[in-house]
Amino acid sequence: MTSVSGQESAAWELLLPTASAPARSRGRSLQSALREAVRSGRLAAGTRLPSSRELAADLGVSRGLVTETYEQLTAEGYLRSDRGAGTWVGGAARKAAPGARDLAPRAVHARVDFIAGTPDLSLFPRAAWAAAHRGVLAELPHHMLGYPDPRGLPRLRTALAELLVRRRGVVADPETIVVCSGVAQAMALVGFALHARGVRAIGVEDPGSPQHDELFASADVATVPVPLDDEGVVTGALSQRGLRAVVTTPSHQFPLGIGYSARRRTELLDWARSVDGLIIEDDYDGDFRYDRAPVGALQGLDPEHVAYTGSVSKSLAPGLRLGWLLVPGSLADEVVARKRMMDLGNPVLDQALLARFVERGDYDRQLRRCQRAYRERRDALVAALGTYFPGAEVTGIAAGLHVIARLPERPGSQGDFLRRASAAGVGVRPLSDYGSAAGSGVRLVLGYAHLTPDRITEGVRLLAEGDRGRGDAAATLR
Repeated sequence: MTSVSGQESAAWELLLPTASAPARSRGRSLQSALREAVRSGRLAAGTRLPSSRELAADLGVSRGLVTETYEQLTAEGYLRSDRGAGTWVGGAARKAAPGARDLAPRAVHARVDFIAGTPDLSLFPRAAWAAAHRGVLAELPHHMLGYPDPRGLPRLRTALAELLVRRRGVVADPETIVVCSGVAQAMALVGFALHARGVRAIGVEDPGSPQHDELFASADVATVPVPLDDEGVVTGALSQRGLRAVVTTPSHQFPLGIGYSARRRTELLDWARSVDGLIIEDDYDGDFRYDRAPVGALQGLDPEHVAYTGSVSKSLAPGLRLGWLLVPGSLADEVVARKRMMDLGNPVLDQALLARFVERGDYDRQLRRCQRAYRERRDALVAALGTYFPGAEVTGIAAGLHVIARLPERPGSQGDFLRRASAAGVGVRPLSDYGSAAGSGVRLVLGYAHLTPDRITEGVRLLAEGDRGRGDAAATLR
């Protein structure tokens, strides 16, 4: 055991300010100070504490206050008391972590990063959002602050149903809409519901989003890559692999950027009906169309075989964690039960705020604003590629927030090109990062929504200079 020593007297210095604390809070102050002295290691495990009478005299407080402090911290496990032998520092406490870490994903350290799927967060409508927030706080009844319907507030589900019918051509019943924490939670909810039905594998587009593997693994459902051709996912491969569920991005395939042909959409629905299966439609950027009218959602053709999901991550901000899932009636009960178990529903204020934002037309105005900005940036990227990489083939430009660029043939491997890009201070990702069906040559997935036109042009210029062997010189100019 460690006896009362210089360590103790140093620790008591932490307790002295409690004597000057207001009388009503002096007990809490002493408990907090002594607790922190143990937790931080200033008072080591096994240190014997002075008697309550001695400590009260040293601090100039009542003995009863010290006795109460000892009893409280003994109950919490910070101290232990041996009858007739005094009070000691217990061994249960461990030093707290020095600070909170931020595990949010961060972009690579690059002068210009063409990461795909990232919106321009500076376009977030702060003034309109703040006004909606004030309005919601003023009008929300007190009882609405209780636990919500796990499907989401009826007001928001109704507003979303009207929005999605109008903009995306879905069949939307507010009773089968589930408000989610983004598309990621929607995928997980469907995965759990399918697992409960005996489904152990689900098809995913190849190339496609790498995140699907982990999302469905959390529900103990394996992912099976399914190839694509120029019209969309190859439905024959679904049958060959014995699948009954598949995740698709038919309006604007990620990352290739193609829109499923009418024929392929029909084939996909025929497959789902023939196996009584499920198509999960991720409409991740369905509102951003530049050169043609928006393609309606696949769900509108067969809502009993298509689960439709989307979010405000691209139109407003991913940090809001607000999305939706239109689930077939046959799966609704399982999905809602799992949602209730996960989180008891999304935050009420956030839901009411988004409902008001949609109802008053603010959301439509935001979409128009983003569409204008993103079209300008897409045009800047296509023009810059034409200038600095003559002969480059750019596809997937009719919609979305990224393009696919196949660069002209050049000496060296794709790995060599990527190393030169990094040396030039430019972050790019090859199509091969998203699946096996990447093809030959250098094919890049270039996101542009988060970059201004000037930054886009600068990034492509640096990329070209680095490709010609001047990457090191460009990097030194930063």
